[in-house]
Amino acid sequence: MDEQKIPLWRDDRFIKLAVQVLLVVAVVVVIAILANNVSVNFRRLGLNFGFSFLNNPASFGIGDTAIPYSPTDAFGKALLVGLINTLRVIVVGIILATLLGIVVGVARLSENWLVRQIATVYVEIFRNTPLLLQLFLIYTAGFLQLPPIEQALQLPGSTILSNQGLYLIWPIGSLRTGLSLAVLIGGATLGIVLWQRRLRVMELEGASGNGYQKALIGIGIVSLLALLLGLEWRTPQFENGTVTGGLHLSAEFGALLFGLVLYTAAFIAEAVRAGIQSVSQGQWEASRALGLHSSLAMRLVVFPQALRVMIPPLTSEFLNLAKNSSLAAGIAYSDFFQIAFTINNQTGRVLEVVLLIMITYLTINLLISLGMNWFNQRVQLKER
Repeated sequence: MDEQKIPLWRDDRFIKLAVQVLLVVAVVVVIAILANNVSVNFRRLGLNFGFSFLNNPASFGIGDTAIPYSPTDAFGKALLVGLINTLRVIVVGIILATLLGIVVGVARLSENWLVRQIATVYVEIFRNTPLLLQLFLIYTAGFLQLPPIEQALQLPGSTILSNQGLYLIWPIGSLRTGLSLAVLIGGATLGIVLWQRRLRVMELEGASGNGYQKALIGIGIVSLLALLLGLEWRTPQFENGTVTGGLHLSAEFGALLFGLVLYTAAFIAEAVRAGIQSVSQGQWEASRALGLHSSLAMRLVVFPQALRVMIPPLTSEFLNLAKNSSLAAGIAYSDFFQIAFTINNQTGRVLEVVLLIMITYLTINLLISLGMNWFNQRVQLKER
């Protein structure tokens, strides 16, 4: 006897597929309606949609540039300068905020009463005050109150600090420096590969992995020599009342970076604290029974397990940092958002500029999400 077929309107697979198709059709229809409205309004106003204006001269200066730029360059070059400035803040901010957040998160669980209370006060203050207010305070009451360049503070390590920003020692762009950087990058890549192979050999074959360990030590020595002896450094120096040489980080960049790091680290600290507390108390007790010191137990037993819980909220905080970097306009830092709206004020191309801003920040956030999702998959437990 033939089995009776399930009607399509009762087939669960067909219903799911039909719902997805209907949603796609609805999205396409909405986009088509919006595009038609924009086209009609543009024709009515006598305007043309396009990005050819990006080739016109910018005719405005940018105070903080990581690449050569002049007002005679095109709008596209100005946007590139802003994009690089934004990426500098985001990349450095994520690294520093993560390090500070981990330290504060661990301090929140410290057995030392004073350390625990200091970490708690820090978290409560920075989580419960607006970021823009913090940026104003750091910029006006902090960086702008530093001495002028003629009376700049000379810090250890050939560092100069003034109300114009921070001047740091920096490698010279020479062949020797390039080769040394290539050695450092190659050593780091090879070190990661050898470390993973060592762990695999130790786990699957029960071997000691001493050969890989010696190779890692050799790579570390070569990389250290390349860092200390290979790179050609240029120190900042006073000349005719100004500072030349080295790397200049403006006061606006410093205030924005400092504010984003302190603000985001407070949220990361809570994610770290929650992740550590999610690990069962039995793991701590087992570590103590094995004779591990509390710091070793945290580094080798508890933190790797907590990392699986921490990564999803960390991803959200990294995305928030990237989006919050657009507050740079509040302290006159020339990031992508500020330069884009300067172009909008000069050209009146509101729709095109807003689309560029949306696409840029969407791309940055998608790249951050992609990287964190990959890392999340790497640390998750895999059943055999």
